[in-house]
This record gives sequence, C-alpha cells and structure tokens, in this order.
Amino acid sequence: MSFLDKAKELIDKHDDQVDKALEKVGEQIDERTGGKYTVHIDKAVNEAQRRTGAGDTRP
Repeated sequence: MSFLDKAKELIDKHDDQVDKALEKVGEQIDERTGGKYTVHIDKAVNEAQRRTGAGDTRP
C-alpha cells in the first residue's frame, strides 16, 4: 500500500476531524487576511471538504 493510499484511508476513517480542521484553518487564514478573501477562502474550504468526503464518514 502506497503512502497516498494510506493517507486516503486515514482521511476516510477520520472524516469529521478532517472537516473540522479544514474549517479551523479557513478561519485562521480569514482572520490573518483581515476578511479580505472570505468568499475565496470559504469556497476553497468547501471544495476541500467535498473532496475529502464532507462529513460522510464510512465504517
């Protein structure tokens, strides 16, 4: 199993935590940029969550 396969498996197992971390990172970036890029940051966070499963945890 490759590193990438292991990373995908880990993300699938901990999807809720990944989504929360993405939200937190987005909030930090938004804060550091003074809210100047809020729309872009929100769009990027949403896309990242979609690509990692957006809360659809699997057993």
